[in-house]
Amino acid sequence: MLTALELGRCELSVLLTNDREIQELNRLHRDKDKPTDVLSFPLDDEPGSEGTRWLGDVVISIDTAARQALGRKRGLVEEVRFLLAHGILHLIGYDHATKAEKREMDAMTRRLVKHAPLERAELQPQRKRPASRRR
Repeated sequence: MLTALELGRCELSVLLTNDREIQELNRLHRDKDKPTDVLSFPLDDEPGSEGTRWLGDVVISIDTAARQALGRKRGLVEEVRFLLAHGILHLIGYDHATKAEKREMDAMTRRLVKHAPLERAELQPQRKRPASRRR
């Protein structure tokens, strides 16, 4: 996704969490006392001595992502990928406050998702292995 945005060398952190923790972050930073799917905390960082720019932090609630995935009839990994793309765009200045901004951001989110294909194995639900039997 970062390559598709042609940002040069850059890094970001991603935190996968639950509704309780993201609700607390949402309350502290946005005065909204409810869980949300994704939060972004951009940094206005200039490239360091090694030429790497720090974009900021993206926080994704796996609880909310799982509910949304069911509603959108897609897998959890696909939903997290979508939310990550959305969060990255917020880090670099995109917003969806107006209809025009939302259209542009939605189009860019779809573009980033296409640039981050998932492996077939990532789309398969994880199965629990049977416990080994002792003899």
